[in-house]
Amino acid sequence: MLKKIGVFLWFVVSPVCAQIGGQSVYQFLNLVQSPRQAAMGGKTVTIMDYDVNQANFNPATINPKMGNHLATNYSKYYGEIAYGTASYAYTWDRHVQTLHVGVNYVNYGNFDGYDELGNQTGAFSGSEGALSIGYAYNIPWTNLHVGANLKLITSTLERYNSFGAATDIGLLYIDEKNDINFGLTFRNIGYQIKPYDAVREKLPFEIDAGISQLMENVPIRWHVTFENLQQWNIAFANPNRAQGSLDGSTKEEQVSFFNNTLRHVILGAELFPEKAFNIRLGYNFRRGQELNIIDQRNFSGVSAGFSLRFNKVRFDYSYAKYTLAANTSMFGLMIDLN
Repeated sequence: MLKKIGVFLWFVVSPVCAQIGGQSVYQFLNLVQSPRQAAMGGKTVTIMDYDVNQANFNPATINPKMGNHLATNYSKYYGEIAYGTASYAYTWDRHVQTLHVGVNYVNYGNFDGYDELGNQTGAFSGSEGALSIGYAYNIPWTNLHVGANLKLITSTLERYNSFGAATDIGLLYIDEKNDINFGLTFRNIGYQIKPYDAVREKLPFEIDAGISQLMENVPIRWHVTFENLQQWNIAFANPNRAQGSLDGSTKEEQVSFFNNTLRHVILGAELFPEKAFNIRLGYNFRRGQELNIIDQRNFSGVSAGFSLRFNKVRFDYSYAKYTLAANTSMFGLMIDLN
């Protein structure tokens, strides 16, 4: 049964993590945390403003502007799978500054269980969750911010349970003169304290970097994210692109250096980022390459969304294109409790 659950999880995370997925446990930690992030392709690490969700991917972005902001997000993923996140930040005082708390949870729904002979064993379910506490510090007389999240992780898959702990370490440098932000995160550095069975598994450690800039004469902030820098070769050969020969043999696709490089890149843009209404666009190259269909245009990797603020309440929405049969929407609500 544990092998069946492992295969099931591989199918769950493969649209998001592709070849990186399946190599570690708790892959849900790398799901996007908010519609704003999802709309710009995912994994943005340079946004430092009111958005209390941003601290989940780069704790160095925690700042007093997030103080007393509460955000909740929900996505109906695939089939019965659904997940949600929540974030809150509290500014203690000018000395301690701001503390951040985040929760993310995924429910895989209900499944019919069978043994190796095909006999029904009853229904089972699966769910995972994580609680994080974060803090950031601005190094005196510099524009460099450092931050960390401490995460406690729980997972239940059928009758198997697991518990783990991890930390995220983030850096953010702000070039105020040119309005450019540089971000770097080391995510999911941790340990599986209690394994599902007898073997402990690795956590989905990931290094992401990014750069963004608010343009001077145009109301656009552009974002470039470089994901999965801890592993250079993240491409895999698509069997549908294999080349056949007259003798019946096949030669698998050779992914070029440039193509593999692009799969580390995510592009995003936000129109009117400082206004009550803004529009967001993104493109994830790895998702676009790995989920596209030969000889069909399905716009895999494209994402879009918008944000609308009413007084102290902000509504966010995102739509991400995966394949012809699988697209996701995410809804978010942020409330300024001040």
